[in-house]
Amino acid sequence: MPADAVSIEPLPGKKKYLTPEQELEVVAGYLAGSTARELGAKFGVHRNTVGRILKKHGVAMRMQGLAAGQVDEAARLYEAGWSLARIGDRLKVDAETVRSRLRERGVRMRDPNERI
Repeated sequence: MPADAVSIEPLPGKKKYLTPEQELEVVAGYLAGSTARELGAKFGVHRNTVGRILKKHGVAMRMQGLAAGQVDEAARLYEAGWSLARIGDRLKVDAETVRSRLRERGVRMRDPNERI
């Protein structure tokens, strides 16, 4: 493995390494406005790996999570029957982030098998 490559595990037991050139592509993509999730999908790595690459290259991450207005929107959509994953896709955050913010807001979570 190159000394400056970031190691990741895309599949159990298999490591993938991004080359220094790919890392620079990740940085350029992020600076151009792509999200860590989008870049992770493009390069076949986890979004946390993208974060480590950005940190390694001295790139500050943009605001993470949801702003108050986005939590309001997420609550409205969830109460209208949207899934956490669908809301996360719309707001460009992970479904777990949506769930956490909604629980903090006091929104009752549906049973996973519950349908609206």
